[in-house]
Amino acid sequence: MVAVQRAGGNKLRLLTKCENRRKDTEKMRVAVIGGGGFGTALAKLLAEANHEVVLWCHSREVARAIYERRENLQYLPGVLLPETVRVTQSLAEAGRDSEMLVAMGPSHVMRSVVEQLRPHVHGTPILVSAAKGIEEKTYKRMTEVLLDVFGGAFVGRIAALSGPSFAREIAAGMPTAVTVAAVEPATCHLVQSAFRTPTFRTYSSSDVVGVEIGGSAKNVLAIATGVSDGIGLGSSSRAALITRGVAEIGRLVAAMHGDPRTVSGLSGLGDIVLTCTGELSRNRTVGIRIGRGEHLSDILASMKMVAEGVRNSISVCELAKQTGTEMPIAEQVRQLLHEHKPARQVLDEFMSRESKPEF
Repeated sequence: MVAVQRAGGNKLRLLTKCENRRKDTEKMRVAVIGGGGFGTALAKLLAEANHEVVLWCHSREVARAIYERRENLQYLPGVLLPETVRVTQSLAEAGRDSEMLVAMGPSHVMRSVVEQLRPHVHGTPILVSAAKGIEEKTYKRMTEVLLDVFGGAFVGRIAALSGPSFAREIAAGMPTAVTVAAVEPATCHLVQSAFRTPTFRTYSSSDVVGVEIGGSAKNVLAIATGVSDGIGLGSSSRAALITRGVAEIGRLVAAMHGDPRTVSGLSGLGDIVLTCTGELSRNRTVGIRIGRGEHLSDILASMKMVAEGVRNSISVCELAKQTGTEMPIAEQVRQLLHEHKPARQVLDEFMSRESKPEF
């Protein structure tokens, strides 16, 4: 096991509103929980922003490669991490003395990981969800899962980070802009400051619901546009799917008491455009391969990383059902993935729906 030893045994300082006014450049102790490509990229970013960073990896192989070679060979090959990024497989080491915890990874394992982390976290550090998904069965957003596990003392100390961002581009220092959402403005400001670098810009929002729903539902839409591209239906079809997808995601956000204007921002339209058109998009890739005739089970077996839209197609459609929201694209994707409906039939049925006013 690769372990991290902290020198000096510094005690945790509780973050108060006064401390939220800390200088933007002041160092923080940050634990990144998740050693996939995105977690690795954020750990690199935070270290370059002068923070003390520990990266928790579930995989022994990933942790050892980072420890020995400063490189995540499995999920982000070719990117060297600063020596200041420490790696561990121990959640106790990751949680100890942290002032900020950044949690990510597949939504279906988020609760189990943070439940194991919780006993090792003392005080009330800031919690940041960088995951994009809805929990299965409970249909809760990731910030709601964090609040369930960490308790009421963390109300106002939880934020969501979302927006158009590929791990490889963040790690390469390409200009990126995302949204940080929290109900407490001071928490928003602290997270913004922590993540600020010359190439990574953060905008603030109080609409946690809109930011998280946009980040989750866009993955389902990306599978639909990928199917369209895989079949070869052209740019016009892709544009129509994206536009109507934005409309139905906005309806769901409004039905869940979020602000539908959020869907026009970075965590909505920005992430939708990236995920539905970007060559690095896992969800779009799944759709393309289905459109070309491959079986879903074979596609998933060949992928190292999770395509959240596959599982979240069920969760998003269940939220739509619970709120009485019409989401025909998401529903067709659910049937495609989980009821083995032919791809061509899915798109034909969507296009043959009764004509309605656009607004």
